[in-house]
Amino acid sequence: MTSKKSTDGEEATPSKKKSKKRSSKEQIAELENQVAEQKDKFLRLYAEFENYKKRTLKERLELINSAGQSTLKKILPVLDDFDRAKQSAEDENTSEEFSEGVLIVYNKLHSTLKAQGITVMETNGKDFDPELHAAISEIPAASEDMKGKIIDTVEKGYYLNDKIIRHAKVVVGK
Repeated sequence: MTSKKSTDGEEATPSKKKSKKRSSKEQIAELENQVAEQKDKFLRLYAEFENYKKRTLKERLELINSAGQSTLKKILPVLDDFDRAKQSAEDENTSEEFSEGVLIVYNKLHSTLKAQGITVMETNGKDFDPELHAAISEIPAASEDMKGKIIDTVEKGYYLNDKIIRHAKVVVGK
């Protein structure tokens, strides 16, 4: 009976070692899988955060560029009136004058708006583009090459940093 115990004891020891080795190998493999999963989650989260930072930076820049858009849009009718007054004063058939002081204010207003990113849309003689222009009427074109082109601008269009803030109201030749 003692020999069975010793034999059982000897046989039990190698099988326990094999089961411990297998279980530790399995544990290592499982831990490596967990590390790989955590690394993948981290990389995805990091990429998502980087995209979030880029997106918010872009949105912030757009907000800064268009922050004063509503105020500038409200100034445009005043600018139109100023332009009409200047044209009227420059007309030879009128007795109105555009004083030097008013001309200085006019030029300063234009330069200030230009510094803020406002630019005038060039229209006369250009091809009509419904994305840029609002046609208020069509008139017969004086020549064949003026068909589909802008004959007159009733109200100027304006850009704010290359973004349209007001479409030009135009007369198109047909």
